[in-house]
Amino acid sequence: MTTGDGEDAILDSQAPTRHLEADVVLLELGQAGATRARTLSVGKIVVLSMLAGAFITAGALLSSLLVADVESTGLRRLLEGFGFSVGFFMVVLSGALLFTEVNVELPATALGGRAYDVRHLVIRLWLLAALGNLAGAFLIGQLINLAHDFGTADLATLVEIAETKARFRDEGGAAGWFRAVASGVLGNWLVGMAAFLSTMGRTIIGRYVPVFLVVVAFVSSGFLHSPANMAFYSLVGPIGEGPGWATGLWWAILPAAVGNIVGGAVLVALPFWYAGTRRRDEERSVV
Repeated sequence: MTTGDGEDAILDSQAPTRHLEADVVLLELGQAGATRARTLSVGKIVVLSMLAGAFITAGALLSSLLVADVESTGLRRLLEGFGFSVGFFMVVLSGALLFTEVNVELPATALGGRAYDVRHLVIRLWLLAALGNLAGAFLIGQLINLAHDFGTADLATLVEIAETKARFRDEGGAAGWFRAVASGVLGNWLVGMAAFLSTMGRTIIGRYVPVFLVVVAFVSSGFLHSPANMAFYSLVGPIGEGPGWATGLWWAILPAAVGNIVGGAVLVALPFWYAGTRRRDEERSVV
């Protein structure tokens, strides 16, 4: 049965939204940050952030197991990205509190003018998310090593990845640390965009596809991501392999965290806030 143009227009207007516009996504992220800062107790923040650290560690474990003995560089990067995307998607669907996702939410909260009266709660959320991620990754890494015996290829892959995360120590000094920070900026640009684009989706598949694609791009690029670095050091630490926690904290986790904060705020939240604000101002001027 055919319908007229008027009926088609009505049906189109009633069709479910397949994705959110970028402006709406930023508003949702900002509201989520404000709600979390205001309503979550210290205990709940710690639990949710520890869950996120554990989920990311599970993704890191899967990514390393999938690429053991894989020689093709392209296939290795694809599989590693797929494995890591599983951990990140567990965070997205569960509502767990991931430091690098908070790096987009809280700047969106501040830019939307909702953080001024709760700025101390925002800072608390930020710090506890980072510490909780580290604690969750550490504890689940200990448990994994207790329950799982890594094969030779699996262990070699984990150690190789952990060494790669601290690669800027070879350059050393302020220059090496600055490069690690810059890598962290780009890391949270991509991981932040994965969070941003997943919020657009209105279905499970619609949320996962951008996560998978962007996380593959992130993993393939080798940029630093503080919770991911926590995860890999938590996996190799209990068996005394890899660069060690002291090196990992100074050359991989801490500079990545600094860069991740800048990347989430400056490369994700700020551009979309500015473009969206300008568009709304122009629409008001036309009216």
